[in-house]
Amino acid sequence: MLNPDLLDRAVELLRRGGVIALPTETVYGLAANAEDELAVRRVFAIKGRPATHPLIVHIPGVEHLSQWARVVPEEATALARAFWPGPLTLVLPRTARATDAVTGGQDTVALRVPGHPVALEVLRRLGGGVAAPSANRFGRVSPTTAGHVEQDLGGDVDLVLDGGPSTVGVESTIVDLSSGAPAILRPGGLATEEVERVLGRAVPVRASTTVRVSGSLASHYAPRAGVVLAEPSEVSQRVEALRAQGLRVGVLGPASLSLPGDVQRFDVPGEPAQAARVLYARLREADEQGHDVLVACLPLASGLGIAVRDRLSRAAAPREL
Repeated sequence: MLNPDLLDRAVELLRRGGVIALPTETVYGLAANAEDELAVRRVFAIKGRPATHPLIVHIPGVEHLSQWARVVPEEATALARAFWPGPLTLVLPRTARATDAVTGGQDTVALRVPGHPVALEVLRRLGGGVAAPSANRFGRVSPTTAGHVEQDLGGDVDLVLDGGPSTVGVESTIVDLSSGAPAILRPGGLATEEVERVLGRAVPVRASTTVRVSGSLASHYAPRAGVVLAEPSEVSQRVEALRAQGLRVGVLGPASLSLPGDVQRFDVPGEPAQAARVLYARLREADEQGHDVLVACLPLASGLGIAVRDRLSRAAAPREL
């Protein structure tokens, strides 16, 4: 736990309209008092994020849920009690406490209780919610250490709280319970199988045509280098084809991959949870080495492997210039 004086300073900044970087178990968040519209708009400005792209409100505990959501179905309560604090976000009909600045003008709000002691203590002392997208420039690789935040945002943030490396490493799983049957709108740090276990039924992973959520754009989580996706058996072939074009190629994948000796590999284990934990750090390391393109070895499409594949697919998507 951080020095109490530093925590007090963080809370005072939030109360005065400041913006701080907050460690969570998923990634570091760029946090502002969710009820301070000017502070929330400053978050959008720092990130370069479109104002219609909603934010997730982080709250101190399950008991705060009804303050932000006017309808809380039994399934939402069951998921919250099972997985909060943790990497789960619930989309529910909003109360007036959730402003248009946070929701992007929608009638829904995304809520979660972060599973990091520093974040929880700040929220407890604040006694309210913070709007906290990832603490990086919009569309780029999310930060999983305080150092990543400093590199990306520098003096644009009033305070960076260092809570150590994020232990999950990818953003939260977003479950829509705002109307009708539940659906996962963004796979993340909580496996689909776990959501289904608690609800006792299949829960589809799908894009929503009615609810906008964080991290749902086709291109997102992208390093400066291009990203090419490959199944394990295709990696070497993709590497050789790209090298033949005169490109400097790196590989994201496990040590078991057979590669030409002069190709730099950035270790992303084959086990999905381990891959999630280090993915963003490895993407950043590869950028620091100046590679033109990264061949990303896809993990199994199960457990957290679904979230890792989602992030890599968005990193590989065509980008707006």
